[in-house]
Amino acid sequence: MIDPMHHPFRLIYGSSLPAGLARPVVAIGNFDGLHRGHRVVTDAARCLAAQHGRPSALLTFEPHPRSFFRPETPLFRLTPEPIKAKLVAHFGLDAMIILPFDATMAATPAETFIDEVLFGALDVAGVVIGHDFQFGKGRGGTPESIAAACHRTGRAAEIINPLNEGGAPISSSAIRAALAAGDLPLANHLLGYRYLFEAEVRHGEKIGRTLGYPTANLRLPDNSVLKQGIYAVRVSVGGVVYGGVASYGRRPTFDNGAPLFEVFLFDFSGDLYGQTLTVECVAWQRGEEKFDSIEALIAQMDRDAQKARDILAAAIAPDAPSLLPL
Repeated sequence: MIDPMHHPFRLIYGSSLPAGLARPVVAIGNFDGLHRGHRVVTDAARCLAAQHGRPSALLTFEPHPRSFFRPETPLFRLTPEPIKAKLVAHFGLDAMIILPFDATMAATPAETFIDEVLFGALDVAGVVIGHDFQFGKGRGGTPESIAAACHRTGRAAEIINPLNEGGAPISSSAIRAALAAGDLPLANHLLGYRYLFEAEVRHGEKIGRTLGYPTANLRLPDNSVLKQGIYAVRVSVGGVVYGGVASYGRRPTFDNGAPLFEVFLFDFSGDLYGQTLTVECVAWQRGEEKFDSIEALIAQMDRDAQKARDILAAAIAPDAPSLLPL
């Protein structure tokens, strides 16, 4: 029997597995957000793996197939690869296996993918998939076709029904819509944890420090759906977590430039340039405003900072815990 507790988390690119991950039970899908609905699938994979004494893995694809088929409108990723890998490890799987989604993969018939990749190169002991998972050329593969092939070859298989919330399945698109509306309580409720992202600190105009609010400037993806405005945040810096207040937008009082996510950390001093921060979005406070004077702006920043401190001091919603430091 394999005890997964004795195996550190592994991130695998391609279908060549090390000995410690031989014959895994895999949860297959894109899993963007690794939200509560996804975790029904990954939890089932962990349980099935434990029953069979095999390691558990999330099997996913990069880039996201939507980005391959529609590169002109890339999908805003709730959990790009680095964050997704950390979440997969946090939620107890032994590995994340990433297969390249390219022209070859897109043209591979479903039966070939099952025989050559799942049963051949990966030699899976079992498969867990969501009820709506489609794969292979022309999306010809279904959960039922994978399950039937598994049963024919003596492998385990489970198809997981959707997890509904308010009469509709929990979905990554619903979470994106909630983030776009500034409805962080809903987004975080659907995720099952507080929404977070990673970004590198860039040099900015250093306006904040002249106002008494030196900020770390972060550039989000161009297709970010986050609602612009003021946020209460928690930020992990080298494994230490700080509260903070952030402004996401174009700075209308100053230059109306490209959108930046500017974070002011409470009770922090030090140089953050070049560091990668993990930012947890706790609450959206208000929209961006243009102020007639610097004094009016500073007074509002003082109010925003105090409100953020009050929000962060309140109890965490039990259905959306903090994962920091992740």
